[in-house]
Amino acid sequence: MREQIGLERLTGLIAFARTASLGSYTAAARALSVSPSAVSKSVQRLEEHFGLKLFSRTTRSLTLTPEGRDLYERALRVIREVEDIEQAAVASRAEPSGILKVTAPLPIGTNILAPALPRFAERYPKLSIDLRLGDQFADIIEQGIDVAVRVGNLADSRLISRALGPHRIGAFASPGYLAKHGVPRRVEDLNDHQCVNFRYQSSGQALRWPFAVGDQLVELMPDACMTIDASDAVAAVLAAGGGIGISPTYVAAPFVKRGELVPVFPEFMVDRFAITALWPESRRGSPNVKAFLEFLVELFPTPTVWDAIVQDRGSHAPESSTAR
Repeated sequence: MREQIGLERLTGLIAFARTASLGSYTAAARALSVSPSAVSKSVQRLEEHFGLKLFSRTTRSLTLTPEGRDLYERALRVIREVEDIEQAAVASRAEPSGILKVTAPLPIGTNILAPALPRFAERYPKLSIDLRLGDQFADIIEQGIDVAVRVGNLADSRLISRALGPHRIGAFASPGYLAKHGVPRRVEDLNDHQCVNFRYQSSGQALRWPFAVGDQLVELMPDACMTIDASDAVAAVLAAGGGIGISPTYVAAPFVKRGELVPVFPEFMVDRFAITALWPESRRGSPNVKAFLEFLVELFPTPTVWDAIVQDRGSHAPESSTAR
């Protein structure tokens, strides 16, 4: 007769799988809303029960042993089945409630999602939002994320995706800077200006500045007086008169609306990829996910509010003569 699994062993499997996915007891504890010592003790009891060493431990890292790697794959299948059962139960409820875990890049979360969340919370008072901001492309399913907002589309057959709107970027500067240094008439004139560039945190690479000139994409890498790895900080420097720089329109729009930034070469702005919502196949029937996706669609009309602000100000900006 097969031995029935106890609650303690099931808890240990969950703690072990989260630790293996996230790489530390502390991260697993944060995801499970328990203490790191509770996670560590659960994993240790699981090792004692199976008589196996699941992790090779050092002072800085945890690494799965061959036996641990095999158990991890099996534990993931069990956890996914449990999550499917939970989602089926959630889907049977008519009203969204409980906790909805959402992740997004920091600029999108700060400039688009966060200002709109109070309105969503008022609409669904029984639903709590757990918003996680960052550019790390973590495994959405393993971390139990319900909806992810990303730039571009992740190639993962386990996820469903929906394009929300364009990720439009362009050049901006403060009126004070342009009054002092002049308005560039051609893209190549940027070489004679103070330029503030953006650097990707994920790769450490500086942004090549794209301009849609006719049916061509012109890219250049101007000499930068400053390079910053956060879009909001780039916009703040530009608004303070620091120079000309590239910014997503959703980051620049509030500054443009206040008159602190104006578009430079607005006719050459580029749509880079798309802002996309992704969610696990297992969440397809979740009323929580459906409610949030409907809300996201509301946040991304055509054109978006931020693109309309920039476009309106850009129609009054001095036009460039030629691109090159």
